[in-house]
Amino acid sequence: MGPDRPPRDLRRYARSSQFRYVAGFVALLLVVGLGLIAWIYGPGAMGFGLFCLLGMAVPALVIVLTVEGMGWIVRRARRDE
Repeated sequence: MGPDRPPRDLRRYARSSQFRYVAGFVALLLVVGLGLIAWIYGPGAMGFGLFCLLGMAVPALVIVLTVEGMGWIVRRARRDE
């Protein structure tokens, strides 16, 4: 067979890929979405669009932090057993 390869951590790869997808989506949404709003309706509407995006991000962030917090608690409880 071929030369020895280091083991692959597929969970770490999946986590980094998911983070890149989400970051790319957010960047695309901000640049293209707010850019189109500013181009069509003007900078005042772009400010309100940013306000709406931030308002949408707060509940999503609360959900993500809650789920990650529960995962952290479970991992810590398993480690203590």
